[in-house]
Amino acid sequence: MSDNHVVIQMNETKLELLESDITELEVDAIVNAANEQLQLGSGVAGAIRKKGGPSIQKECDRIGSTPVGSAVITGAGDLPVKHVIHAVGPRDGEGDEDRKLASAVRSSLALADRHGLKSIALPAISAGAFGVPMDRSARVTLTEIHRYIQGGTKLARVVVCLFGEDAFNTFRTQLRKGFR
Repeated sequence: MSDNHVVIQMNETKLELLESDITELEVDAIVNAANEQLQLGSGVAGAIRKKGGPSIQKECDRIGSTPVGSAVITGAGDLPVKHVIHAVGPRDGEGDEDRKLASAVRSSLALADRHGLKSIALPAISAGAFGVPMDRSARVTLTEIHRYIQGGTKLARVVVCLFGEDAFNTFRTQLRKGFR
């Protein structure tokens, strides 16, 4: 576990950047950077499948699929959280990536709000296997979280959980630049 942790207060919500393992956080829901078919493959999804057990994939199979820019919610199996929110971000080069990524982030936060959750942790959606550059993911993700919180939310804590020091530093640098 790293010491990389930043907290800022936005209205009634704490926004945190944290370098950690998203599957071990104490939050109500974690976000899986999902594919449209909701198949838990590698990266964050692989860690969720491994630690959460087969029930999460079974629920995803029942749901079937969800389009880019949207999110669905399942139980969390053996994970220490209540729910997993599966958000489908864009692949780099497919076009309109910023709008689609912002929509995936917003959909995740709205789903948590609709289910009465108080805390959520998101990874750097689309920045892994989907190839969106980390700095672009950081700018879009943080700006959309800021917009969502400013619009009013019951979420008390929004964590952006990052894998590795480089990812954390990229998001911290973007946070310092502000929301745009």
